[in-house]
Amino acid sequence: MEIVNSDIKDIPKIFELYRIATEYMKSKDQVAWPEFSRELITTEINEQRQWKLLIDKEIACIWATTLKDELIWGTNNDQAIYIHRIATNPNFRGRSLVNQIVNWSDNYCIDNNLEYIRMDTVGLNKGLIEHYEKLGFEFLGTKQLENTDELPDHYKEGPVCLFERKIK
Repeated sequence: MEIVNSDIKDIPKIFELYRIATEYMKSKDQVAWPEFSRELITTEINEQRQWKLLIDKEIACIWATTLKDELIWGTNNDQAIYIHRIATNPNFRGRSLVNQIVNWSDNYCIDNNLEYIRMDTVGLNKGLIEHYEKLGFEFLGTKQLENTDELPDHYKEGPVCLFERKIK
């Protein structure tokens, strides 16, 4: 297993994994992701904020990060990494990949002097809430976002659930 930044040649696979994840969300009657813009993904790659977990040189999982997330979390001076859009290759489901991302995030925070790992999800997905709690995240509750104009469209679909994990 290896975690590295995604690169431009990964874009087709990234969009494939997003499509698969979106279809899965729809099948579970959850708030589904919209089709993300190529510009968004390209920017994340260029800024080294789009990641991939490789198993046997195959992309098993992808996600994006940022160090500020004011539109969702508000303005604060907390030192945190924010994780977005975890999508797993169906060939690798059941291998605790989110746990691997959390372990990587712990180390990233330690290496970069950050205090928290934060995530959000749109809609009240009780199974996902329980899963994140088992991984050591505190469910902070829901928040209705005031301005979603600069966020992907799924943020218009309801309140966000906020999760936080303090680095020890």
